[in-house]
Amino acid sequence: MSQAEQIQYVAKNMRVDLRLIAEMIPEGARVLDIGCGDGVLIEHLTQHKRADARGIEIDMAEATRAVARGLAVIHGDADHDLAFYPDGAFDFVVLSRTLQAVEKPREVLRQMLRIGRHAIVSFPNFGHWAVRWQLLWTGRMPMTETWDRPWYETPNIHPCTIRDFFELCAMDGYEVEEWLAADERGLKSPWRRSARLANLFGEQALFKLRRR
Repeated sequence: MSQAEQIQYVAKNMRVDLRLIAEMIPEGARVLDIGCGDGVLIEHLTQHKRADARGIEIDMAEATRAVARGLAVIHGDADHDLAFYPDGAFDFVVLSRTLQAVEKPREVLRQMLRIGRHAIVSFPNFGHWAVRWQLLWTGRMPMTETWDRPWYETPNIHPCTIRDFFELCAMDGYEVEEWLAADERGLKSPWRRSARLANLFGEQALFKLRRR
């Protein structure tokens, strides 16, 4: 198997949003992955994009697995530990499917764009039609392939929609350099130019930001 085929194989087996994030990051970039889990994105960026990639993970077991694989991961908390990083320490700061689980998402975004030139954020879209329909039809918190845990077990404390996120970026002065909506199979939605339609049909969203 050629190197190009290996990269393609690894990428196809990554979680959808991580694969899309990896496509946004150029070779040789300095990257901090917040909530990196066992480090699959860091490993991919290090091996295939020669990135200087590091991570923070709140789950000690996951952080330990990443370190055991030789990855530069520390045990830490996005809500409290980003303040210790100097301004402009990274080219990209990544927060994948974690924004809705932090205590202070607005402050976390502010810190990300203080320590990084660009921020890449992915999150499940609470405005998706299946979520709306379940809430309307059953009157109960919805469960879908993306929102896959019951309300009493989910770590998600700040669900948001694509439209919510656009409004937050406008309010706090962040430029949206690139964005897309996708489904769980990784198909990019054809409604990219309409935030309203993406908000209705996109299962998850991905934003690349920078300060204005």
